[in-house]
Amino acid sequence: MRHEWNIWVVGGDQRQAALARQLAEEGHHVHTFALERAGEPGGGAVPSEELDGIERADCVVLPLPVLGEGTELNAPLSGERFPLGAVLDCLRPGQVVCAGRVDPAAAALAEARGLVLRDYLAREELAVANAVPTAEGAIQLAMEEMPITLHGSRVLVIGYGRLGKALAPRLAALGARVSVAARRWSDLAWIQARGFGVEHSGELHGWLCGYDLVINTVPARVLDEEALGDLKEDCLVIDLASRPGGVDLEAARRLGVRVIWALSLPGKVAPVTAGRAIKDTVCHMLEELGV
Repeated sequence: MRHEWNIWVVGGDQRQAALARQLAEEGHHVHTFALERAGEPGGGAVPSEELDGIERADCVVLPLPVLGEGTELNAPLSGERFPLGAVLDCLRPGQVVCAGRVDPAAAALAEARGLVLRDYLAREELAVANAVPTAEGAIQLAMEEMPITLHGSRVLVIGYGRLGKALAPRLAALGARVSVAARRWSDLAWIQARGFGVEHSGELHGWLCGYDLVINTVPARVLDEEALGDLKEDCLVIDLASRPGGVDLEAARRLGVRVIWALSLPGKVAPVTAGRAIKDTVCHMLEELGV
């Protein structure tokens, strides 16, 4: 197995800029494209204005999410816009291409060119690694936006997946009185065994009036108008769920409920850590593929 790879990092935000720098520091041959507003990548990575030579790369790393507006490459750190199809046209069929949050439109563009977009966000190790900066970012938001301390406040975490498991103990360590809502009886048993209050996420109506902060991690509509109407007047809601989110935002506006839909927190609060997690995951994928 090779120990040095030729890798192109194309588009994305500060996470991809950190990823490129870290790969170069580890001795890999790295080119970047559509990351010019991030400044010099450092570490020996080479910024490129064209995609010449990208077809010879061992791996091309596309952003998270891979698509921005419509079918354009997600490239917020570039002054130009690039159709994803035009980028994919520069690659060779069968080339290893990794991308984050690959939706059907992006997958179809790749398939039409004989390419497969391997979704690094679908990997368990990245999902677990991302849970930590997401939890820290949510706590930071809560501390900035709440008029009271987390210490002594009543907090409900909806969902006991990777993120719920990261959030609940961190909130409790700050002195919050934490309850967790879940559907599975096994999860509810673990929640109770770990000393948290228990709510059933399918039976929240009528049980939300005592909370100062509600943090949703479930990517499904769990906080509808009826549930939002149960909240106390000054309760803050932070939605960490990916699109379409878990909160009826229109109902929240009508009811005057404060909701922060906090998407992509790892890239905002800890881009270097998030970039390292993506780097590790991509390297795992290449090792498994025998590249």
